[in-house]
Amino acid sequence: MPQNQLFGEPAKASGGFAPLADRMRPQTFDEIVGQDELTGKDSAFRHLIEQDKIPSCIFWGPPGTGKTTLAEVIANVSQSTFVRLSAVMAGVADIRKIVQTAKEQMSANGRRTLLFIDEIHRFNKGQQDALLPHVERGTLVFIGATTENPSFEVNQALLSRAKVFVLSSLNESDVKLILTRAIEDKERGLGKEDIKVSGEALSLMSQIANGDARAGLNLLEMSVQAVGADKTGAKFVEPTTVKAVLQRTYLKYDKKGEEHYNVISALHKSLRGSDADAALYWLARMLESGEDPMYVARRLVRFASEDIGIADPQAMVQAVTAMQAVHLIGMPECTVHLAQAVVYMARAPKSNALYVAYGQAAQDARETSDQPVPIHLRNAPTKLMKELGYGKDYKYNPNFKGPVEQDYLPLELKDRKYL
Repeated sequence: MPQNQLFGEPAKASGGFAPLADRMRPQTFDEIVGQDELTGKDSAFRHLIEQDKIPSCIFWGPPGTGKTTLAEVIANVSQSTFVRLSAVMAGVADIRKIVQTAKEQMSANGRRTLLFIDEIHRFNKGQQDALLPHVERGTLVFIGATTENPSFEVNQALLSRAKVFVLSSLNESDVKLILTRAIEDKERGLGKEDIKVSGEALSLMSQIANGDARAGLNLLEMSVQAVGADKTGAKFVEPTTVKAVLQRTYLKYDKKGEEHYNVISALHKSLRGSDADAALYWLARMLESGEDPMYVARRLVRFASEDIGIADPQAMVQAVTAMQAVHLIGMPECTVHLAQAVVYMARAPKSNALYVAYGQAAQDARETSDQPVPIHLRNAPTKLMKELGYGKDYKYNPNFKGPVEQDYLPLELKDRKYL
């Protein structure tokens, strides 16, 4: 298919010297792992691409989930001219050149131009604005890739002209499948060599990759290169080899098993017990072992109300702000924000009054769901409702000085107290 690779040409152009991660980059939809909602045989997106009806779009997802790969597969399928830019190195002048060429091609043979911009979040407002008129007129079909939330990093005007597709983080089974393919593939992978990777080593690499296929393939390649061949020419990769390549002992932590729940429980109970030092330790234990920082942030938001609540309302502010920081900048920079929230909550006064109160209110709500809303509390947006007495005798509090004697609960729960 017609392609024109610019500014960030793939490493596979280097032939045998290309890294394993690049050599194993999927070339068809069927080779892509872990994104079935987008690339599965019955997906609407895949049908659009195969019919060459490609919409302007933005691929948003964590590193190593296949954003660039997906763009290159689209290039292989499409009859359009494919142009690739890296936002790190390109600018408005490059866009202008591409637009001019695109216009000439459209006039000459009716062929569209697909402009793929990797790391689109690195384009400033002016650079993003330069794309707008050409995307709007259809001169270019824009495809962007970003690890950052497009709502914050992409101009709203450009965002409104492009459909955002979210790529999911790969699970350990996905990464293991990708690594196994690389070991067995004789054309692009390591299949020509006699390489034996133990099941334990393969599982360890899949876990350490933390959903990043590129990281897993790089680790596999380094591990194979680090081990010597035996007399028969075979190379054996064991967990010790993987750990040696990492230059540190891999921390024991199963993000999906019992240890996951044990450690988060230890963090929670250390916070409840106001032990800031222990809380920091358990936080570090989780993050340094590869736990998703957003999972920790969500638990802190819950803790802020469940165990502190109205005893210190600022705890919720600290927790939500930390979660936003995690979302915006990610690891490893966000560790200090989570540490701040953890220490604040450990030192804050504790109260479970809100937690208990809601539990009691929820129980009453389940048992009295048939109780009508008192008629004076009902809204009366129509004439009929007013005639039926909706809102009658309601006392509008701002019109009164001091407390207003008025019932707000159903009759069956009159005078019930939760706090």
